[in-house]
Parts: sequence; C-alpha cells; structure tokens
Amino acid sequence: MPSSSGTITTSDVFETGKYKAALRRVEASAATSSSCAPVNPPPKPLLIAFPAEDAGEFPVLVFLHGYLLYNSFYSQLIRHVSSHGFVVVAPQLYTVAGPDTTDEINSAAATTNWLPRGLADFLPPQVRPNLAKVAVAGHSRGGKAAFALALGKSPTPLALPFSALLGIDPVDGMDKGKQTPPPVLTYAPRSFDLNMPVMVVGSGLGEIRKNPLFPACAPRGVNHADFFAECRPPVCYFVAEKYGHLDMLDDETEGLRGKATYCLCKNGRAREPMRRFVGGVVVAFLRAFLEGDDVGLMGLRDGHEVAPVELQKVEFLL
Repeated sequence: MPSSSGTITTSDVFETGKYKAALRRVEASAATSSSCAPVNPPPKPLLIAFPAEDAGEFPVLVFLHGYLLYNSFYSQLIRHVSSHGFVVVAPQLYTVAGPDTTDEINSAAATTNWLPRGLADFLPPQVRPNLAKVAVAGHSRGGKAAFALALGKSPTPLALPFSALLGIDPVDGMDKGKQTPPPVLTYAPRSFDLNMPVMVVGSGLGEIRKNPLFPACAPRGVNHADFFAECRPPVCYFVAEKYGHLDMLDDETEGLRGKATYCLCKNGRAREPMRRFVGGVVVAFLRAFLEGDDVGLMGLRDGHEVAPVELQKVEFLL
C-alpha cells in the first residue's frame, strides 16, 4: 500500500459505486451455464455479486455468512462492494449447524479451491475474475471461519493464496474459555501468523444483551477486540459505537430466521448507516491493499473521510 499525501480528500466508498452490480444465485447441483456448456458446479450454493455491464478484470472477495444466517441476508452489502469493482462470492455454508465450525471451514476451503475451475462459468463473458487478488471476509461466526481458513486450520490445502483478510464483528464462541471448536483465539498478543493485511470491524452494541433471556451476540472475551489484539501489522481496526452485531444485514430479512435477526441482538436505530459503513470500509481496505489506492482508508484514519456512523475506535498498525 502506498503512502497517502497529507491533503484532505474525500472518496466515494460509502456511496454506490460506478458499476451496476448484479446478483446471481448458483445451486451446488447446477450442471450447465446459461449457454448450456458443461461447467463445474460449486461445492456449496452461492450468491455472487458482480459488475454486470462493464468489461474488465476484477478482484474477488469470498464472503462467509454468520451463524444460522442466509447468504441472501447480505445482498445489499455485497452489491455495494461489487458496485466498486469487485466480484463477491458468498457461499451458503450450511442451513443447520451445531457449535463445531470444522465443516464450514472445510466448505469455505472447498469453495475457494473451486474458484479457478468454476467461477468464470457463472459470470458474464466480459467479467474476468482476478484470482491473483482474492480476499476472504466473514461476519460473526463466519468471521471466525475466515480467520481459521487464513490460519490454515482446514485440512484441505488452499489452491489460491489469500491477499487480505477481513473480520466483520467476528465471534469465537460464547465467552473466554467457551470457544466453539476449533478455537481460533489464543489470547497471546499478536500471535496470528497470517502474512497478509487484516481489517477487523466491530460493533459497539454487540457485547450488550438485547434482554436477560439472550446472551450478547458478540460477547467480550471472544469478539472483535480479541481478534484485533492477536493480529500483527498491517492491521486496521474500526468499531462503530451505536450499532449492533446484525446491523449490516439487509433492511428486510424474510422468514423466521430473518425475523429473529431483529430480536436476538442489541440493534442500532437503523441498518442502513451501519451497512453503508461496513460496505464502504471494506471497499476502502480492498482498494488500499489489492489495488494500491489508499485515499479512502487513510482518510478514515486521519479524520478526512466522514463515515456514516460514529466511530468508537479507529486504530491502525502498519
């Protein structure tokens, strides 16, 4: 990442980008592309966001959903990221899962390894995925899975190296000492040997209970602060003060699980500001470390860029 100048600048990361982003659902059982040519089906169902009308080569982000959530709940978020010139691949890792995250980590590895042989078949011919620039991100338990994958905790070797890692309010269990297997946090400062840039985004309300009947959705001892404490430079850390663990989801999440997202976690006043912030800071981070354009990211660090949420913490170790 190049050094930015001291000039006060603004960027467009919190607004919809210049590309018209489209969504495509791909079933794991799919056997043919729209042209009826044989293709390789993905190991898990996918939701793919991509620039729909412009020709070019675009970096790829693998995005892992949170616990018992559907990848479709992130449609607005991944379309925002894609509108800035990225292909986002969001697998549905499971529909029902227990506390052990091993299977979803392995499924994320299998999805990553599928990208070179199958992704292009499900994109328009003018859209070329740049597999030399692949990042992995995850929200909640998906954030834990993303860290686990980057740390090599899957027995499946990765065919593609990751260029960057992003944890969106990552959670490693119910409490310190109650981590879900396999544990990721070691509680040794700067212990993560990742050899890639990392961004951690936290929610200020995530560690607060919605009501006495439910635990906090991102409890202290296993949340964003602990993940950041174990990351080595370069790492960027943001905490949105008045927003909750699920506030980056779509405005409307349907079905019983969708309705539950409004009830289980302490929420902010609306989802749109937090979703715009998460989408924008993801774009700023990817631009900086995958494309060499750090204007937006350094603007956030230095206070030159106005975020759509109030930030409780901004910390960079570069």
